[in-house]
Amino acid sequence: MMSRQLNVKDPARLVDGTELRGRLLAGLPVTEQRLRLAEASTTVLEGGDGPPVVLLHGGTDSGGVSWAPSITRLCQNARVVVPDLPGLGESEPVAEMNEVVFSDWLAEVVQMTCEEKPTLLAHSLLGGLAARFAIQHGELLRRLVLIGVPGIGPYHMPLGLLITAIRFDLRPSERSGARFADWAFLDPARTRHRNPEWFDALMAYEVSRGMVPHVRRTMRQLIKACTKQIPAADLQRIDVPTALVWGKADRMVRLRIAEHASARFGWPLQVIEDAGHVPMVEQPESFVRALRVAFAYGEP
Repeated sequence: MMSRQLNVKDPARLVDGTELRGRLLAGLPVTEQRLRLAEASTTVLEGGDGPPVVLLHGGTDSGGVSWAPSITRLCQNARVVVPDLPGLGESEPVAEMNEVVFSDWLAEVVQMTCEEKPTLLAHSLLGGLAARFAIQHGELLRRLVLIGVPGIGPYHMPLGLLITAIRFDLRPSERSGARFADWAFLDPARTRHRNPEWFDALMAYEVSRGMVPHVRRTMRQLIKACTKQIPAADLQRIDVPTALVWGKADRMVRLRIAEHASARFGWPLQVIEDAGHVPMVEQPESFVRALRVAFAYGEP
């Protein structure tokens, strides 16, 4: 798959992604606030009515940006809470992002934004930390849904992806960002075709975050911590209803990881056709339908 150069009029403005983020979030039925959580100022989006659902993003961008194409649909039947992890998106960094810091932070997110136990949705790298949180603090959650998570099975990062990640870390650019898109999306061109301006802003925003030193540092810490396999004995201790949603063509975290976990732990698996690692962006309608099935799991 060929990488595509992005049309960014003023690369010097990339580091300040405020304008780009505003364009990406425009029209979403959410409000934004900043909360002091685990000693870090955290950006949080909230919207909708219904049972609370906390959405955790898995990359350099902000939570709202990662989930934006699916947020409006989710807000129709749920109260959606979308925080930026400390050190990523628009939240302040912490000295080190690890399991303890994450656990304290997420517990405060739940305490300050949810009037009842929430459903926790976690994508990609943060899914490993979310699973560990469910092991230790399942009493705080209603259910857990994992999307494209490497830590729930035997995982070896593909060599091509590792090279792409190193290049992006050393020199974030339109070119290295486009190569990441080739890994993340089944078909970047097709996803872009639906809304070219939004997709181009997304790619530019990813690059803008990648230029921020503390964002790169946080991502390195997450990759180190969250690509390690969680012992099966620990995963078996998760006592809240847990479900998996996966892009069928995920090249970053192959579907077989989810199939193995589903068979071993009895977690129902919803597979999104024509999607890679980011089904919430590639196929938002199918993704939200799959979530509704996942939400029904474990209900009386």
